Amino acid sequence: MFGLFGILGTYSGLTVNAEQATYMRWALELGEGEAIANSRVIGVVAAGLLGGWKIGLGAGLIAGVHRFFLGGFTGLACGLATVIAGAIAAYFYKKNKNERIISLQTAFIVGMVAEAVQMMIILLVARPFDQAILLVESIGLPMIIANGIGVAIFILIVRNVFYEEEKMGSIQAQKALKLADHTLKYLRKGLNEQSAQATCDILLKETRVDAVSLTNKEKILAFEGEGSSYHKINEDIKTGATKRVLKEGGPVIADAEEISCGNEACPLRAAIIVPLKVKEETIGTMKFYFKTEENMTQTTIELSKGLSTILSHQLELSEVDRHLELAKQAEIKALQAQINPHFLFNTLNTIVALIRTDPMKARKLLISLSHFFRQNLAGTTKTEATLEEELKHVKAYLQIEEARFSNKLTVEFDVDEEVLHTKIPPMTLQPIVENAIKHGIKQSLEGSFILIQLKKQQDKVQLSIQDNGSGISKERLVDLEKERIHSETGAGIGLTNVNRRLQMMYGGETEIEINSEEGEGTNVSFLIPLRGEIN
Repeated sequence: MFGLFGILGTYSGLTVNAEQATYMRWALELGEGEAIANSRVIGVVAAGLLGGWKIGLGAGLIAGVHRFFLGGFTGLACGLATVIAGAIAAYFYKKNKNERIISLQTAFIVGMVAEAVQMMIILLVARPFDQAILLVESIGLPMIIANGIGVAIFILIVRNVFYEEEKMGSIQAQKALKLADHTLKYLRKGLNEQSAQATCDILLKETRVDAVSLTNKEKILAFEGEGSSYHKINEDIKTGATKRVLKEGGPVIADAEEISCGNEACPLRAAIIVPLKVKEETIGTMKFYFKTEENMTQTTIELSKGLSTILSHQLELSEVDRHLELAKQAEIKALQAQINPHFLFNTLNTIVALIRTDPMKARKLLISLSHFFRQNLAGTTKTEATLEEELKHVKAYLQIEEARFSNKLTVEFDVDEEVLHTKIPPMTLQPIVENAIKHGIKQSLEGSFILIQLKKQQDKVQLSIQDNGSGISKERLVDLEKERIHSETGAGIGLTNVNRRLQMMYGGETEIEINSEEGEGTNVSFLIPLRGEIN
């Protein structure tokens, strides 16, 4: 191509006869005393600057051989100079290869240097020498300047095209990212009618298309734009083009026949159909519709392919979120299901002993045990409970423990009635109360005391369980903050597990706080949102 530019530059030059001082345009052959003042160097130098050695020398050979066969007393000199011009330009290409495109200053200088070299070769090679000198004196300086300017203009045009393409690419990338940002919150919920409809609304608004549609493998989930009265939501997929995309997993450019909905009044005549994938499996399609095939530009085609990838990644994120939620729920249920058999055996032993000495008390204790385990089992099937339900669970547990402590344990409740409907993870209070008994007042024989408070504090509820037991050493408190502390004697759910479930439900805003001193008892407390919804 650049060689042809060089040939065109030769033909469009001026035929010069220096001795007779005559000039003629568009010469197809030259006489013995004639030469050409031309712009051949522009194409060859541009080739070297833009493409390097192979392109520069190739263009130089094409244009140089052509110039040699045109004849004239400078034929050999100009032909040789043309090849050398390509080599000179290629040298500067290599020197400036780290730049995306050569600068205008360099292009101007290289163009002038290449033409100046040509003038020198004419003086060295062309004969008769006096005609060569006369020719160089007549056209040398103008041609050096003109070709330098010509090469700079050529590079300027290429730069403008290059930057315009880059600008368009940047605009499309920005648009794709904008669309990705706007659609993320919908498609992360999965591909369904609601997310598809919201996504179609955004895509139609932000792209230059006549209609947008999203489908799953079987049905149209959403359709917005022209022809919406003919493409009904929840209709089965009928068009062969869409079925082909679902089967093959690649984009399809469809004409009017391939997207026909069967109604002649439908204005849509062309479409771009791209797949939506999750883990390489096609789960649906995105379709951009147009009234005419002329409206379907290459830019829109590339944008649709890019959006296909972005939306597919968002759908994959929805799968990741779903699996994380399942894992989270599984962990919660696993934590809730931890029941230490020692507690059951000890309680049954207490009931067996009471059956002989106090049957009525044994009966009440058995009812409390039944209620306690019923609450435990219910906790494994749901992810939230009211504070009122949690208090019932705690009271059932305490009735069992009070029987085992032979009435040496005193428990007080300080509860604001208005907070009882507030939600909390199941089996949250009972393990804390159990820890207070087993680790706080276990060694006390008389005067064991526990205070359970549920108090409203503005838009939050403070829950605290306080005991008058032996307290916790400073070293142990540090361990509690660093380690996973497991209850070896109780129901199996330690404070760390309770704290973990609270944070999984409410996020980082809720955390158990332990205040204790050796010999002074322990207070375990935390805050939750009042009537808060669990995340």
